[in-house]
Amino acid sequence: MQSRPYTPDDFLTLYAIEEVCFQPPLRFDRDYMWRLVHSRGTATWIAEENGRMAGFAIVEGIRKSIGAAAYILTLEVLPEFRHRGIGSELLRCVEDSARVANAATLGLHVDATNAGAIRLYEAHGFRCEGREENFYPPGRAALIYRKVLHTTEPG
Repeated sequence: MQSRPYTPDDFLTLYAIEEVCFQPPLRFDRDYMWRLVHSRGTATWIAEENGRMAGFAIVEGIRKSIGAAAYILTLEVLPEFRHRGIGSELLRCVEDSARVANAATLGLHVDATNAGAIRLYEAHGFRCEGREENFYPPGRAALIYRKVLHTTEPG
């Protein structure tokens, strides 16, 4: 398995993964996803196994301002590639992007019923800081997770 930054040629395959991983109304629409991956404030990472895209992650808040908070918009792995360390590798890439951008924290929302994703985030040092009811349609709750990357206090 290898990871690399997104290129525009990846979009159709990336969106095909979105269509497998999420069904309406939870799925991002094609135009919104296009805007996300091409935004100056985001970084998108691709995970490949044997030359096939296996998953991707998008993080926003990638700006060069000390103390900023970065936020994982999505992290998706095709079902047949799960439990192989791909989610962990994508998290490492996202965290590296956030650190390079001087983000103090990295946050995310996760469906309160997604036990696999919750285990992944907790195994990587994310801590639950709350719950937001009705975050996902139709009225599904999200858990709010955050990881401290570095403090902004002077040494």
